[in-house]
Amino acid sequence: MTAVAETEAAAGPEERNGSARPFSAFERLVAWRYLKPRRKEAAVSIVTMISLAGVTLGVAALIIVMAVMNGFRADLLDRILGLNGHMVISPIDSALTDYDAVSARVAGVPGVTMVMPIVEGQALATGNVGAGSGVLVRGVRGEDFVKLDAVSKNIKEGSIEAYLTGDGVAIGSRMAVDLGLVPGDLIKIISPEGDITPFGTTPRVKSYPVRAVFEMGMSEYDRSIIFMPLEEAQLYFNKEGEAQVIEVFVDDPDNVDSYRSKIEEAAERPLFLTDWRQRNQSFFSALIIERNAMFMILSIVVLVASLNIVASLIMMVKEKARGVAILRTMGATQASVMRIFIMAGIGVGFVGTAAGFVLGLLVCWNIKPIQRFMNWMSGQDVWDPTIRFLSEIPAKMNPYETLAVILLSLSLSFLAALLPAWRAAKLDPVEALRYE
Repeated sequence: MTAVAETEAAAGPEERNGSARPFSAFERLVAWRYLKPRRKEAAVSIVTMISLAGVTLGVAALIIVMAVMNGFRADLLDRILGLNGHMVISPIDSALTDYDAVSARVAGVPGVTMVMPIVEGQALATGNVGAGSGVLVRGVRGEDFVKLDAVSKNIKEGSIEAYLTGDGVAIGSRMAVDLGLVPGDLIKIISPEGDITPFGTTPRVKSYPVRAVFEMGMSEYDRSIIFMPLEEAQLYFNKEGEAQVIEVFVDDPDNVDSYRSKIEEAAERPLFLTDWRQRNQSFFSALIIERNAMFMILSIVVLVASLNIVASLIMMVKEKARGVAILRTMGATQASVMRIFIMAGIGVGFVGTAAGFVLGLLVCWNIKPIQRFMNWMSGQDVWDPTIRFLSEIPAKMNPYETLAVILLSLSLSFLAALLPAWRAAKLDPVEALRYE
């Protein structure tokens, strides 16, 4: 008598008659006995373990990649919106010579957290080493610079107080390294929009002491932006007494449209208003498309692992054909046999999904130590910030996306178990026992 037949003999009369409730204790016991590795069924056990490992790695890969994509988008959004205004006021009919009055009125709009008049322009910067690099010079008021937390709270060298004296500039950490500059050194800024002479426009060249070095964690900004006092920037770019634009920060960037009419009314002058979504639309749309594409591509990994479940269950049906036949002759229904093999397939999928979820969770929680370890192992920066903008690998798990990954894995495991379970239920006991 086989182990399955012994299990059936030990079952109650209702279970032997095939009238047990769906997924009864008897069916769960038989499914568990089928999944337990046995020495004479090594091939089935190996394929089952491969299926389990495949589901685990597929689920973990999906969770990790989606978390990194979400973290990458969130960090980029925080840094971009932390430096640039959520809305930008541009003049239409005349220059912004009344920027102080307009700023004061707009600052009084409910929900507006900061208003920052700006003068900015492209220039070439040189220092103690290197051939120089293109930079964006942004002239801002001292009080606005202090409120710009993304910069003022990330000063690595020098101090805000030194910058507020008004005779120097603040530069990014990567620019400081590229040009060999430290606080106190002079940085030479060259602008093509210089003085007008009888022989044409000559470039304007002026040196400023470096008063502060900031590090936002976004390589593009840390390498290319120079902050300069507004009055000095007005003189340097020939914009005395005016601002080019006014940047507006609000407390709910995702709902900027609700502020638009109030800001236009408060400005009391013709203006052109744009928000951060319009200025970065193509960039963030590309990130969303990439995230969705990665989800679809990595879902194939889970699908392939589910196909391994099909293979392992088909082999299990062939190995257990005699035991299934005995179950049928002792009163088990086709539905009961089908549920047994469905539970066996779902069991592999459930354990693999749970293990993949835990693995993905651990990797996301320890993504930075893992990055440092990989850097140490490879001897180089595996996450090059000059290519990927950010200095560290971000990871931010979305509970809804994680739930979607789990449901996807369990659904594919259930679908993968249907065909082998149906074949087991249709097994003819007479044919299976003919030569026994």
